[in-house]
Amino acid sequence: MSEQVATERAVPTTGREWHLVARPEGWPKPGDFALVEAGVRQPGPGEVLVRNVYMSVDPYMRGRMNDVRSYVPPFQLGAVMEGGAVGYVVASQAEGFEVGDAVLHGLGWREYATVDAKHAVKVDSELAPLSYYLGILGMPGLTAYAGLLEVASFKPGDTVFVSGAAGAVGSLVGQIARLKGAGRVIGSAGSAEKVAKLVGDYGFDAAFNYKDGPVHDQLTEAAPDGIDVYFDNVGGDHLEAAIAALKVHGRVTLCGAISQYNATSAPKGPRNLALAIGKRLRLQGMLVRDHAALQSQFVAEMAGWLKDGSLHYDETVVDGVENAAEAFLGMLRGDNTGKMVVKLAP
Repeated sequence: MSEQVATERAVPTTGREWHLVARPEGWPKPGDFALVEAGVRQPGPGEVLVRNVYMSVDPYMRGRMNDVRSYVPPFQLGAVMEGGAVGYVVASQAEGFEVGDAVLHGLGWREYATVDAKHAVKVDSELAPLSYYLGILGMPGLTAYAGLLEVASFKPGDTVFVSGAAGAVGSLVGQIARLKGAGRVIGSAGSAEKVAKLVGDYGFDAAFNYKDGPVHDQLTEAAPDGIDVYFDNVGGDHLEAAIAALKVHGRVTLCGAISQYNATSAPKGPRNLALAIGKRLRLQGMLVRDHAALQSQFVAEMAGWLKDGSLHYDETVVDGVENAAEAFLGMLRGDNTGKMVVKLAP
């Protein structure tokens, strides 16, 4: 049965969804989550009911599990979680949305979602597989594109270092840098297999396994003349090593700090931040939502690179809504190569 035909099936009255039932202390545990059966609400005026086909698991979700003030509200205990999802409209009371339309929205972690149409975007399932709109043509892709080109003010000839370089964002940062004329692209990852993929598939000039020795030493060996740009997905010892390696007027995009997300004590570094003064470094945090103006340019350029084969894209797909929590935990452990998504439905 095709995905399009599948949208015409009768809509059930209940569907499965994941709730956060305990706030994790350190690394999340399976018992912090519960898969429950919940009612499926028919759409009201201005709403659509979506049968989710894929949902995203992302590092930022770990922060939402803590009851702390941040740029996005925390998940509530005993309530369904949220995240990127893509699927097909199965019922609509919103102008411009028809049954069978493919849409991207923010109510993942569930099989069926009743979505305010203002927060749903129609996508073209003929242009790319649906799951791509959660990765290379979605939030991770725009994060990589904007974080490198706009936040880090990338220039042709720059030497670029990317941490977490085999992940959803990092793997794209390195490739975009290469396609835009970087002088040298260096990445770190957590296994020999991922290091080989960075160089062999993604076109990085050098890569290293951060578990093989001090990041500072391995980065110095890979970039003996220093770096111009650091795209930070990890924080901690990676950021400290990058500050040491950055040239005068170097730029850092602070995108993530996954090494600290599950920490139960204060991070140890970076301890050399004072170097930023003399080197006149620029360290800038980023949230992808600040760069929506780049969306059309980003999609056009990324789709072109995909079409002509100049950009390599990997997904790690986990089947079944019942495996979504384990997929999230696996993503935090680094089990994925490229974007981790969960396939909820055929």
